[in-house]
Amino acid sequence: MIIEPRMRGFICLTAHPEGAAQSIKNQIEYVKSKGAIDGAKKVLVIGASTGFGLASRVTSAFGSNAATIGVFFEKPPVEGKTASPGWYNSAAFEEEAHKAGLYAKSINGDAFSKEIKQQTLDLIKADLGQVDLVIYSLASPVRQHPETGVLHRSVLKPIGGVFTNKTVDFHTGKVSDISIQPAVEGDIENTVAVMGGEDWAMWIDALKAENLLAPGATTVAYSYIGPSLTEAVYRKGTIGRAKDHLEATAFEITDSLKDIDGKAYVSVNKALVTQASSAIPVIPLYISLLYKIMKEEGVHEGTIEQIQRLYSERLYAGSEVPVDDKGRIRIDDWEMRDDIQEKVAALWTQATTENLAEIGDLEGYRKDFYNLFGFDIQGLDYNKDSNEMVKIDSLD
Repeated sequence: MIIEPRMRGFICLTAHPEGAAQSIKNQIEYVKSKGAIDGAKKVLVIGASTGFGLASRVTSAFGSNAATIGVFFEKPPVEGKTASPGWYNSAAFEEEAHKAGLYAKSINGDAFSKEIKQQTLDLIKADLGQVDLVIYSLASPVRQHPETGVLHRSVLKPIGGVFTNKTVDFHTGKVSDISIQPAVEGDIENTVAVMGGEDWAMWIDALKAENLLAPGATTVAYSYIGPSLTEAVYRKGTIGRAKDHLEATAFEITDSLKDIDGKAYVSVNKALVTQASSAIPVIPLYISLLYKIMKEEGVHEGTIEQIQRLYSERLYAGSEVPVDDKGRIRIDDWEMRDDIQEKVAALWTQATTENLAEIGDLEGYRKDFYNLFGFDIQGLDYNKDSNEMVKIDSLD
């Protein structure tokens, strides 16, 4: 079938298998071009099929020759209907890993559930014995609590007042004002339940209880802070409360791992185009302006560049991992440079529908968005028939 992008709002309903495969190859080649990383050799990635989690799996495997287990929740294909993009990403990753002689297996299901945790523990026990790195990169909007059965839904809302600012429809380029109503009772608690650190801690507790964490094991979860422009709706909003909880959980996990000399870190990463960030008002406009400036300054990074730098210059650069005064790894350092933020803030006041194509990088934003789904990848002929029925080797 000929596969084309079909949009519904900020979501693409189709994905391209050959596009995903080429994207994975491009990421692998980038990691290999940067040289070997003396990192973990047995790695569990929770949330492994897109974004930072996928980049972590690629970097672990092709930077450090690591065996990897990836956990994700993706939709397989059916005749005449494509899989979700993470399915095709994971299929392509496994294929390339196996070609390179690397161990790679995947588990598809709800990572919040007891069942998927147990399935993962059993696989580690059978195949790897222990893991020395656990990446936690879940980005789900809902979580059914495994103990209470309650379905929690996260929300993106300011706390204490209405938030009004500019945003852009990245499909049309129209800049407009948007107002977001403040959180109401239960919003903060539900968002923390989904996006905070409780599930991360549950994973680590379960692994430790089964003696599946190697001595000196490290675990890393991903977070974001961002600029003052987005502060009210992001870092000081409901999601910010969840990120605060995530960061506090890192210290609790580290305490729980003292007997094996283990460590937990939160890595604060750069603003990048993801399915999640595309849904957040204000963020697409901010990213399009940020990309323009960072590309001009020669410090722009995509997801794979960001994670490769995290591994090579932070996690595995020496005996001590450099952190800020709150114990966080800061790989958003280039984004948050004073000179870059000052330029973005100046452009923000000028941004209109008429001038955004000139002062921002909306085209770069759009390209990165379509790349997430395997579209607009350089060198591919999208007029050719594609086989949507791609299998993931380890899930057969």
